[in-house]
Amino acid sequence: MISTIEANNLINEKSPYLLQHAENPINWYAWSDEAFNKAKEEDKPIFLSIGYSTCHWCHVMAHESFEDEEVAEIMNDNFVAIKVDREERPDVDSVYMTVCQALTGHGGWPLTIIMTPDQKPFFAGTYFPKEPKYNIPGLKDILNSIIKQWNENRSKIILSSEGIISDLNKYLEGEFNKVELAPKILRNGYNQLLHIFDEKYGGFGSAPKFPTPHLLMFLLRYNQEHKESKALEMVEKTLDSMYRGGIFDHIGFGFSRYSTDNKWLVPHFEKMLYDNALLIIAYLEGYEVTRNELYKDVAIKALEYVFRELRSEDGGFYCAEDADSEGEEGKYYVFRPSEIIKVLGEEDGKYFNRYFNMTPKGNFEGKNIPNLLENSEYYILNNRIKDLSEEILLYRSNRMELHKDDKILTSWNGLMIAALGKAYKVIEDIRYFEYAKKAVNFIFDNLIDENKRLLARYRDEESRHKAYLGDYAFLCYGLIELYESCYDITFLKKAIDLNNDMINLFWDNEKHGFFLYGEDGEKLIARPKELYDGAMPSGNSVAAYNLIKLSRITGDSTLEEMAEKQLNFISGSVFGEEVNHSFFLMAASFALNHGKELVCLIKDKSDEEKLKDLISEIPTFNLTTIIKCSDNKDEIEKLIPFIKDYDFINDKSTYYLCEGKSCLAPVNDIDELRKLLEKY
Repeated sequence: MISTIEANNLINEKSPYLLQHAENPINWYAWSDEAFNKAKEEDKPIFLSIGYSTCHWCHVMAHESFEDEEVAEIMNDNFVAIKVDREERPDVDSVYMTVCQALTGHGGWPLTIIMTPDQKPFFAGTYFPKEPKYNIPGLKDILNSIIKQWNENRSKIILSSEGIISDLNKYLEGEFNKVELAPKILRNGYNQLLHIFDEKYGGFGSAPKFPTPHLLMFLLRYNQEHKESKALEMVEKTLDSMYRGGIFDHIGFGFSRYSTDNKWLVPHFEKMLYDNALLIIAYLEGYEVTRNELYKDVAIKALEYVFRELRSEDGGFYCAEDADSEGEEGKYYVFRPSEIIKVLGEEDGKYFNRYFNMTPKGNFEGKNIPNLLENSEYYILNNRIKDLSEEILLYRSNRMELHKDDKILTSWNGLMIAALGKAYKVIEDIRYFEYAKKAVNFIFDNLIDENKRLLARYRDEESRHKAYLGDYAFLCYGLIELYESCYDITFLKKAIDLNNDMINLFWDNEKHGFFLYGEDGEKLIARPKELYDGAMPSGNSVAAYNLIKLSRITGDSTLEEMAEKQLNFISGSVFGEEVNHSFFLMAASFALNHGKELVCLIKDKSDEEKLKDLISEIPTFNLTTIIKCSDNKDEIEKLIPFIKDYDFINDKSTYYLCEGKSCLAPVNDIDELRKLLEKY
């Protein structure tokens, strides 16, 4: 039973996740000095719960325990309870998730930590039911046991927490192997992926299967550089299978977070902005290499989903849509065949059900997730299905509502800007550029403070939290992609400035690599450097990619040296586990393989449009391009000094191409440039 007491301390927060708990009978606090001071004054341990608003098991634990009066009484009498939104505070989440993984061997959300008033943990876990079940201890029993130990065995708890902190800092500050970046790192990554590739259904490993688009992006680069057909085969099989399965929403488009089975049929239904942004990039890059129209169509559909459901009127992009509706996971997305026939009529309904393999038996708890796993004509454009799907989408939207996490995160918006930049470059739809530009303007108008410091989160007209490494790295990545789609130097300049700020705030001058939070950030019990490229790439991997990209674009030797330090730092940390660092492998591929630098002196606008058309047609993963024209001459020469030495030949647009640190003879003709790009 939910208490009728007044709202707790979370009622004044902006995070949708924290607000979901604002009327719990537990007297929750946000992560704050107030909470820690209260714990010290009352001599109570802290119960820390970390999650996010679209997390299914967070909802389950909230309903079972945090809305329960009996649990609330135990918590309020004996603990100071703190709630953290992991998406707002990745620094807090990272530190305590590392603790949980070290103590239990696994992690996830909701994350449950019990710690001393000075933030030192002594108990960690994830989801706990109120009472013991499924071989999982009950939260009530855990709390009562800890109360007993806190009162009777305090010194043992303190000693345990001190040991955990000592081990944590040794782990985070440990000596990394000194391994210089070398091509074998790319071969290792490829061979590891080959070993775990699912030949039947695509993807890597067994259930649950995560899309991890940067694995596919690395393989596309490996295929291009090494002419390894198996690398492309793995990408195509995975792109096809993910689209055909239920992880892709065939009615309203967009991708769910992961598949609970090995054939991509049953998803964990929440939809995240970052997943869709990265998958859009992966499908577009797949299209660049294969020219398979299906991949372009999937990317366009995913973009349409994001625009319809996750784009704010002001131009920023929201975080996510929930997995649950009306208390059930996936209920919003599933149908009975009779329901479809009732909406579409007998003939169209039966046709629709056959097309998406919807049966009376169902494929998910007696209902159906629309999918194309049994449809051999999935790759053919079907206008009849398109029209019928729009009818079902309207019906579905009116049937029930999904919770939307409508905060705007700088980091995830950076990834979406990158996706839009790639989409504009490949598809050349001006709408994608306009949406990207508006998102950039939103961030620079709303998420920069009076000290010109980037901030991490915006919601309900409030910007908060000093930005973390991921915010800087992902936004810089987005700005570079956007620059490479339009060659507007404004975006390149922003990327360079942001990259410089990132170095000043996060770089470890002693041991190299970037810390998760800035030197001006809140000091936690540890200062981690995240390297693991999971569902989302690490800030360190993306920073490495940005450094090597910007050094090649600008010719800045300082950036080149820093890129080398960063790449070597990560190499020493990931050797033997390259498969878990796929975005880093993209950066390494860019650094190790023959890069191409193209400097274009443009006489008139028509030549610039021809150049953009050419670059949209050729997969050029290791190409950097600079355009100098009358409109930007002074500014670009100031930003990139070496370009002053380039001039027109024959008084025509002139293209200078260098490959592998060797420059070719300049050409005036765009078709000659095409031949050079295709040859080298």
